[in-house]
Amino acid sequence: MTVKELIERTGFSPICEGDLTREIQSVYCCDMLSIAMGRAPADSAWVTVMGNVNSVAVGALADVSCILYAEGVQPDAECKTRAAQQGITLLGADLPVFDAALKIHQHLLAREDEAL
Repeated sequence: MTVKELIERTGFSPICEGDLTREIQSVYCCDMLSIAMGRAPADSAWVTVMGNVNSVAVGALADVSCILYAEGVQPDAECKTRAAQQGITLLGADLPVFDAALKIHQHLLAREDEAL
């Protein structure tokens, strides 16, 4: 599933549009940036509530497909600017972290079923 398809299927709010054709292979949840930096899988949708510029740096290092800010968190202006510079898509959702990640996971599973 691409980032664009994720937005269309879930209604998550685009905050900063990067590469919407980027494929999402998995979902990852973590708010401890040092852990996310080393463990977030490349090509994942990373769900977090850490809305500062450091989250974009971690997303870039981990090569995630997009960052989804859950719980209604809005990233600060510096975060949005850096994401735009790096081509990283930022999304927002009012859902709790678990529910947002589950929604992504369900759509990834549905996409796999469609492929069979």
